Amino acid sequence: MSNLLELAREGGPVMAPLLGLSVATIACGLERAWFWYKLLSKEDQVVHDVLDAAQYSLEEARSIAEQSQALPIGRFLTAPLKLKRPTPETFRLALEASADKEFVRMRKGDKLLETVVAIAPLLGLLGTVIGLITTFGNLNVGGGGSGEQASAAAAGIGEALIATAAGMIVAILALVVFRVFVTFQSQQMDYFSEVGSELELIYRQNWYEPQNLEMTDRRSPVSNL
Repeated sequence: MSNLLELAREGGPVMAPLLGLSVATIACGLERAWFWYKLLSKEDQVVHDVLDAAQYSLEEARSIAEQSQALPIGRFLTAPLKLKRPTPETFRLALEASADKEFVRMRKGDKLLETVVAIAPLLGLLGTVIGLITTFGNLNVGGGGSGEQASAAAAGIGEALIATAAGMIVAILALVVFRVFVTFQSQQMDYFSEVGSELELIYRQNWYEPQNLEMTDRRSPVSNL
């Protein structure tokens, strides 16, 4: 820890915002990691239970989905199931609207990580420039500078290198975290689409079409004997 603090001190004034960005990146990464862990570890079971229940009872399927409202998949499946005898088009529209809302929530933290990826290298470059200015300011070209001047110049070079390295490390860390979560988001979009299609198919085959056939039979005239 003392070595890190010493590096931060030697890196110059840009190290303070770089440390702040690194803390924000780590905090965002941990929060999003917990979010994805909860979702990915439970959603398959929720989907299985809801689709299985939807085969024989939409109310039971809705009840199971509502018990998982803390998860995006639970809210996604609840949206169409809470409708009263919707048409397949309305059923699909509810699925799509709910999916769009959940995808927005899944992207929480993306803007922060994108900002860190963009700003951290620039802060590192700024630290490099400041360090070089310090270096040239302490050089006495042609004047046979003293040992103290040489030490000050070396400190300026060290400040430039530390700031550059810190900016790149923070940016790389944020980029890795960002790309991992974007991959999860892409996989969830495909998964939601697949699950939504399965639920819509169950609704069409088991509930909507039988209702239409029953209504048609009731309206058909009795054949003459």
